[in-house]
Amino acid sequence: MNRDQVFEFFRRLAEENPSPTTELEFENPYTLLVAVVLSAQATDSSVNIATRPLFARVKTPEQMVALGEEQVRDAIKTIGLFNTKAKNVVALSEALIRDHRSQVPGTREELEKLPGVGRKTANVVLNTAFHQETFAVDTHIFRVSNRTGLAPGKDVLKVELKLEKIVPQPFRLNAHHWLILHGRYICKARKPECWRCPVIDLCRYKPKTPPPETTPRAARTASPGSSAARTAKRPKPRTR
Repeated sequence: MNRDQVFEFFRRLAEENPSPTTELEFENPYTLLVAVVLSAQATDSSVNIATRPLFARVKTPEQMVALGEEQVRDAIKTIGLFNTKAKNVVALSEALIRDHRSQVPGTREELEKLPGVGRKTANVVLNTAFHQETFAVDTHIFRVSNRTGLAPGKDVLKVELKLEKIVPQPFRLNAHHWLILHGRYICKARKPECWRCPVIDLCRYKPKTPPPETTPRAARTASPGSSAARTAKRPKPRTR
């Protein structure tokens, strides 16, 4: 896409959803950090189910450490990789107490030093908690960026760096939220819902998915290759 097309791409997404945000539920920067760590290879909705009762009890690193790894593990056991995640959540809480006076640091370098925190997690926290213009590339953003031709790249870092380069103001702060939501609800992995896509004419994806109602059942059952159509064409037997 050229510069004007990229601007129009985000302008339309912004028009559809002026105030996008993460679908993870959190109380403060610390609980946001925990929720994002837990969301690795899990859906936001599954994380929210587990963290609602957890965050009712725990809102600070001290409270998480006091709860202990065993109880944290029990609280998040419905989420994938819960053993490793429980260990990391307690360890990063201890690191925050020890190294950051219980505060979530506001730089990618410091965040990535915490157990269980990678570049994508750091970018989400920086964007959502600290309002920094970062691009947290998950599977949805990677797919949308490549499928539409917005920011194609062979790996998530290349897509992130390309988005960093091409996304214009005033869309930079919310860009990654728009792309995640677009990939989650419209530009889906298996069957994108192209018929209701606001950027369909800007997208380079060729096999556009038609709306379901364009293929009526009667037409399908009597299609040239169907058994009904073949039966209709079969000559009637002659009687003597």
